[in-house]
Amino acid sequence: MGYTIKDILRMEVAPALGCTEPSAVALATAAAASLFPSRAIDGIELWVDPNIYKNGFAVSIPGAEGESGIDLSAALGAFAGDPSLKLEVLRPISHEVLRASKELVAHQGVVVNVLDRKNTGIYIRARLRSGAQIAEAVIEEVHDNIVALSLDGRPIERHPLLCGASKSQSSVRALEEWLVTQTLPQLIGLLDDLDGDDLAFLREGVDRNTRLAEHGLTYGPGLGVGLALERLVREGLLKKDMVLAARILTSAASDARMSGARMPAMSSAGSGNHGLTAILPIWAVKDYVTCHDEDCVLRAIALSHVITAHIKAHTGRLSAICGCSIAAGAGATGGITYLMGGSHRHIAGAIKNVIGDLAGVICDGAKAGCSLKLATAAGTAVQSALFALHGLDVQPTDGIVAVSPEETMRNVGQLSTQGMIETDRTILDIMIRKRFEE
Repeated sequence: MGYTIKDILRMEVAPALGCTEPSAVALATAAAASLFPSRAIDGIELWVDPNIYKNGFAVSIPGAEGESGIDLSAALGAFAGDPSLKLEVLRPISHEVLRASKELVAHQGVVVNVLDRKNTGIYIRARLRSGAQIAEAVIEEVHDNIVALSLDGRPIERHPLLCGASKSQSSVRALEEWLVTQTLPQLIGLLDDLDGDDLAFLREGVDRNTRLAEHGLTYGPGLGVGLALERLVREGLLKKDMVLAARILTSAASDARMSGARMPAMSSAGSGNHGLTAILPIWAVKDYVTCHDEDCVLRAIALSHVITAHIKAHTGRLSAICGCSIAAGAGATGGITYLMGGSHRHIAGAIKNVIGDLAGVICDGAKAGCSLKLATAAGTAVQSALFALHGLDVQPTDGIVAVSPEETMRNVGQLSTQGMIETDRTILDIMIRKRFEE
């Protein structure tokens, strides 16, 4: 089966409020809680895969006034989350709901279990207790893919939240299996089928992510990387060129998102930060090149999403590798090179340059410090494109870089799924130790 650009955008690009992992946890508890006649929740127990735990450990939750934690995300979703909103499940959260959720957590009403580390892929199981009733929800493989619901031990076979769940799961898997068989010229060729609706959707992604960047540059939330870089420009200590412009815009959006700003990001390949990296460096670069047609910029962003999805199909949705740096960084550099008139050979060189530069960047969970990594990825994406356009490519004799971009991306997948398993375990061990030392 073949896929179109519309299929890829529909399955891989979507709005997400807050970090995707806490939102997915909240979606699971909200789905289970919706089975009760009221939201009188007495207790919650969670089972999550290691990477859900890693990415939900320290990142701020939207509407939670700077608070973080998987346990709090679970309580917020249970008390007031709207599961019909998918990854915007926490949109209805109020101060009163936050107070009740914090009380449940403080009284040890939420228990979080990290699954055996041999388990791979996204997995969340939420069990909620309300009086004598027990409700459960399970999410697998994709952050918003609810595959099972049950009440008092009886599976619910038909429910709107389950509609198409197994189909969605198998569809994404089939798309990924197809993506990894495609060559770079074939991926670029998908852009020929972009229509007006696709371009409008891509522009919506730009609007969402630039709003986050504007918030970050106005208020300096989180680590404040974007605002700090902008201030250094105003002080005359840095020069704002296209590399720095990409770093400022992308990191400012991450500052806002990682601090819990109540504005959804347009995600890519299951991650909001991937979406920021896949979109914003290209949008920043457009002001420095001769580009009379906005549609050309949007086509470059579409290519960025496609390349990001291609690499994530190799590495898996969550891993020890920072996907914002490797997958979305490669997507961004491909889009920038395309925007600047590069051929598929230039795009191939740019992708290999990014991977040769950033392949060792680890993912140690979602947090305010992700803004630093997004700043690095955005700047490197621009630099890699410029190098490739001037004939500078990392050679296939170097490390994991191969002759073709396809083989190089496969090597990244092997590094992620085989070579860095122990790295992921070590990262999680360190984070769990920190939890109990606090």
